[in-house]
Amino acid sequence: MVFSRYARDLLDLSLLNMTYSHVLLIPFISGFFVFVDRKKVFQNIQYDFVRGTGIILIGIVNYLIGRKFGGSLNQNDFLSMMCFAFIITWIGGFIFFYGIESIKKAPFPFMFLVFMIPVPQIILDFLIFFLIRGSAEVAYILFKITGIDFVRDNFSFYLPNLNIEVAKECSGIRSSIGLFITSVIAGHLFLKTGWKKAVLILSIFPITILKNGLRITTLSLLGAFVDRRILSSDLHREGGKPFFALALILLITVLILLKRTEKKNRKV
Repeated sequence: MVFSRYARDLLDLSLLNMTYSHVLLIPFISGFFVFVDRKKVFQNIQYDFVRGTGIILIGIVNYLIGRKFGGSLNQNDFLSMMCFAFIITWIGGFIFFYGIESIKKAPFPFMFLVFMIPVPQIILDFLIFFLIRGSAEVAYILFKITGIDFVRDNFSFYLPNLNIEVAKECSGIRSSIGLFITSVIAGHLFLKTGWKKAVLILSIFPITILKNGLRITTLSLLGAFVDRRILSSDLHREGGKPFFALALILLITVLILLKRTEKKNRKV
């Protein structure tokens, strides 16, 4: 009841801001994994008053801090604090009723809830800049490979009959978050070794940058040499799906390679 207001704000954010459209799915995915691991989670149920109450208090303290200093934060960061406090409080309540062992035996569903928290703005801005920079570098290399005449000025490219800028909208942050969450789930389901799960997750960044660079280059060449109206068409606005599919194929390829190394290690 205390957090219901912020749950509604989070729902509105997920419906209005496509960067966070995944938020609605997170509790259902976590619930699915709790159901899958229910024998482990509910194997030894017992109250844990001390640790459960302690974690609930941590959540309440975070909530009070957010309420006190929320006026100095933007809406995104304020909601991040409230969601963090809500998740901590909820996990504390779960431990209170079911015991700490219920989480220790199957921690993934509970850790996965962190994806409900909106990314703090300072981190989001850094990720967007990192993706834009990497995408511009890939586009530069691809333009070089094509052999066309162009001039580059930081994030701007001047092609024959066309000038483009690799802007914030070209970062692919929404698809990056989707791929990141997909890699976390895939690593949990198919990989056993922790460092291989980390490799799979980290592979998202070069894959996303390559995907963005390919999209920028393809649309730019089509706009410069076929029809510049393409850049204001649905192909530009909604044409990211084929490139997202390519990114998924690359991610699956990395997953298969990592999976094969695990099989070889078992044989040895």
